[in-house]
Amino acid sequence: MQSATDPCYQLLKSKFEFLFEEELLQEFCTMGQIKTFDPGQTIMDIGMAITHMPLVISGCIKIFTEDEEGNELLLYYLENGDTCAVTLNCCTTRSKSSIIAITEDATQLLFIDIGKMEEWMIKYKSWRSFVLESYNSRLNEMVGALDNIVFNSLEERLIKYLRDKAWVTKNSTLSITHDVIASELHASRVGISRLMKKLEKDGIIKQSRKTVEFLEFSK
Repeated sequence: MQSATDPCYQLLKSKFEFLFEEELLQEFCTMGQIKTFDPGQTIMDIGMAITHMPLVISGCIKIFTEDEEGNELLLYYLENGDTCAVTLNCCTTRSKSSIIAITEDATQLLFIDIGKMEEWMIKYKSWRSFVLESYNSRLNEMVGALDNIVFNSLEERLIKYLRDKAWVTKNSTLSITHDVIASELHASRVGISRLMKKLEKDGIIKQSRKTVEFLEFSK
């Protein structure tokens, strides 16, 4: 039993009390590992063996995949209280990672041994609900990402991309280059640069050499 004054217990209770039972929070402290990452760190890569599933305590993680030529496809972001559905699936099937996970800003994660997942699915109603809801939410986000590519114009995709990034980082000023945007949107750099100039002219963004301010979040 963790003490009410234990730093780990206090942190997890403050973040997840509304999600999980007291007994499960206690197990998080006993069985889990809390780790902190700087922005831009790779947490998971394609082909990596998965031994733990991550639960986001704070910060933001970008989840994407790559084809054989190194082209990226952004799948979704993980924020406070989220976990990765692809990682959950890999945990249950004991398969290797098919995604890349990189921190967008300073991020704190709780890592849980995959050996506890099935046990907790039976033992804790809140954990079972959390896992099923995570699958559903991430699936909807991946379907939305594919729909965005298929049905929306590049300009619409660009605006949504900037809006989503500002939302998950809680910051209207984004440290990002045209090269990175082009890579994540499967577009040419020339095309992105042209559209960025248009968005600036339309009063949607302001941009400097390595930053973009999404003005919708500045109002």
